[in-house]
Amino acid sequence: MENAAIVASGLVKRFGDVPALDGIDLAVPPGTVFGLLGPNGAGKTTTVRILTTILRPDAGEARVLGHDVVADPEAVRNSIGLAGQYAAVDENLTGAENLRLVGKLTHLPRPLIRERAAELLERFDLSAAANRPVKTYSGGMRRRLDLAASLVHRPPVLFLDEPTTGLDPRSRSDLWAVIEDLVAEGTTVLLTTQYLEEADRLADQLAVVDHGRIIAQGTPGELKAGLGSTVIEIGMPGEGSALMALQALVPLGVMPPTLDGTTVKLTVADGPSVLLDALRALDTEGIAPTGVTLREPSLDDVFLSLTGHAAVEESAA
Repeated sequence: MENAAIVASGLVKRFGDVPALDGIDLAVPPGTVFGLLGPNGAGKTTTVRILTTILRPDAGEARVLGHDVVADPEAVRNSIGLAGQYAAVDENLTGAENLRLVGKLTHLPRPLIRERAAELLERFDLSAAANRPVKTYSGGMRRRLDLAASLVHRPPVLFLDEPTTGLDPRSRSDLWAVIEDLVAEGTTVLLTTQYLEEADRLADQLAVVDHGRIIAQGTPGELKAGLGSTVIEIGMPGEGSALMALQALVPLGVMPPTLDGTTVKLTVADGPSVLLDALRALDTEGIAPTGVTLREPSLDDVFLSLTGHAAVEESAA
């Protein structure tokens, strides 16, 4: 893609005999949010570490704002911000001291350092805690400070590696709003996440990553549209009847039905019509459902259909 802010082609990275990346290709238009969606261990963080010059790829190439991440890493680092999964601020310094330190390290003109620190503390609702040691901050406050620190030098490209992991719903929503504001101002964001709701809300384009490969790409709407128009969820009284229903409903979906506990999920093209057929099929088998729901497909459904497992299945690993 011409004029892309971030481009990667054929990225490969191995750790010993373990392939972390197996040929990643992506292109991120400027001023957009590109989401890398997948479970822990899928290769998302490795991709970010290569694009931010922390790791060197074993094969392939990548450019950020036209700068090669291997040949010109300093130019890349000067043009990006990075906020990782865990807040990288110094907990013994105050919030204001952390931001002023980043200003010095990024060679911000000295007269502007205090001004920029104060501006960011205000923007991230941290002014009241500016002079408190970071070790007294909550998890959400630390994450906001970490994001503020990545923005001190006004980078045109921002990498966010699972920025809301571990946050409560209120803090997560607040951080989403900040990211949306940054993009509205022209910042390009590459976001990794295993939260499907987060990807659906923030990303203009998504790449689904599994085992080091991109297995699907498109807008959230395109990915959901490719799955079918309706998901039918049919609750069963027990595991035995659920397994019987699973077999009975196989001919009706655009893909094989799946089982979530004792609930059978069936993805179909015409929900109301197929629902009647599904109930008739269950009645023929003498199976009585406990409840029925029709809904639009979600990114959870997309990920499960593409990979065969849930997006957070490997979290514990």
